[in-house]
Amino acid sequence: MSSLFRKILFWTHLVAGIAAGLVIAVMSITGVAIAFQPQILEWAESGARKVQVPSPDAARLPVDALVARVRAARPEAQPSGVTVYPEPDAAVLVNLGRESLVYVNPYTGDVREGGAEGWREFFHVNEELHRWLAASGDNRAVGKALTGASNALFLFLAISGLYLWWPRKWTLRAMRPSLWFRRGLKGKARDWNWHNVIGFWSLPVLIVLTASGMVISYRWASDLVFKVTGNTPPTNQGPPGMAAVKLPAPPPGTERLGLDALFAEARHSTPSWKSVSLRLGGGQRPGGPQGGRGPQGAGAPEGRQGGRGPEGAQARAEGAAAQEPRAQAEGAPAMTGQGPQARADGAPAQQEQGPRGAQAAGAEDTRGPGPRAQADGAPAQAGQGQEQPSRGGPGAGESRGGGGGGVDALTFTVREQGAWPLFAATQVSLDPFTGKVVKQEGYEDYNGGRKLRTWLRFLHTGEALGWLGQLVAAIASLGGAVLVWTGFALAWRRFFPRRRAASTESTEAVAVPAEPERAA
Repeated sequence: MSSLFRKILFWTHLVAGIAAGLVIAVMSITGVAIAFQPQILEWAESGARKVQVPSPDAARLPVDALVARVRAARPEAQPSGVTVYPEPDAAVLVNLGRESLVYVNPYTGDVREGGAEGWREFFHVNEELHRWLAASGDNRAVGKALTGASNALFLFLAISGLYLWWPRKWTLRAMRPSLWFRRGLKGKARDWNWHNVIGFWSLPVLIVLTASGMVISYRWASDLVFKVTGNTPPTNQGPPGMAAVKLPAPPPGTERLGLDALFAEARHSTPSWKSVSLRLGGGQRPGGPQGGRGPQGAGAPEGRQGGRGPEGAQARAEGAAAQEPRAQAEGAPAMTGQGPQARADGAPAQQEQGPRGAQAAGAEDTRGPGPRAQADGAPAQAGQGQEQPSRGGPGAGESRGGGGGGVDALTFTVREQGAWPLFAATQVSLDPFTGKVVKQEGYEDYNGGRKLRTWLRFLHTGEALGWLGQLVAAIASLGGAVLVWTGFALAWRRFFPRRRAASTESTEAVAVPAEPERAA
């Protein structure tokens, strides 16, 4: 029975690898290509991200004025997010929709482009391939379905491959061919050796990448994370903070506070803050409708679209390709401040990633395995109200109180120096008219399901463990591409053995003298 099961599993493993191999190879290669996107963009845009400080006591322009400068310089674009940093020589990042951003000198108001258009286009193309095979329009859903299914098959291949590899005898002699590369091998022997060695060392990481990709790609898998931890899955989808905190309408004529005052209040409880991001009401949600590893606006994981590191909640838009972490799970307690609160403690609210995945982190998609967009800031945020009248988006035209349907609180994402986990951030929702904290929530307030779901998002891209985690994920993804190649080569020799047999016979005919014919 064991022999029959092994035979059935082997052929299922072989057929699944042939069916999904090409898509797995695409996701693996693109996962390697975008593995260090945050660090590369930070290096490529280092000149745009730094400014000359006029003097030690130089006054900074108000954030509202900086946003106004961006609108004047780019009238065709709508600011969708703002991120500020504590360093005096750091420019202010302003996101323009999903795939564009600018840096603003906080002392002079000069608006400058990031300067890494080539790199951003490179990452964008690879992210599109990673998430949905670069499909567009109505075909995007088909591409996403293919990457999601191929990622699931990759997980099956990893687990079934472990069973098929499992040695009958645990001796060094029996295991040596599967533990390291052997010299002098050619053809089938070489492919078999490489397939086993790379599969053995990559297996733990590939299982993490593909399992987290499942959570990013399929809602039922994400819900399962909450259920196995004893928590109720969230009813709404989206990155952390997507659900706006609703407040009663203030008295008619009440003026909104300036963004400077609100940013100061948001970071008040975090003295060692590293960045503060606000998603504005206008423009498309960072990361697109599904979030994940693509260029995104504010609220995506840092580093992808102008951010400063892997700590974001980007993640890569839907696929894993990576999708952003889903909305906050029910049961996560909220720390309330003065003023009305949008939802009761424990109500759903919540990015690779990360892989993220994503996403976000995302994101989820991943990528499928792989991984990852981000913008400085952090997990996609939810402040849907806008600080001043502007074109489009929630909050437009609500600079004064007196509206009939209430107003949205502004939700800031605050990141802290030396925080753990690396992707941890605090969501602070403020009343835009009084500056009172109406809701505050950090990683420590998440329930078990949401914590695990967020970890999976950033394990997908490796960002959960910093640059070392990204390196391990990249090497494993590269190993996945080699596994596809060696698997195809072994399958070809199995299904088309005649050419090899004929070649072998020809070689033997030359090397071995023919035996004399026997008499009849």
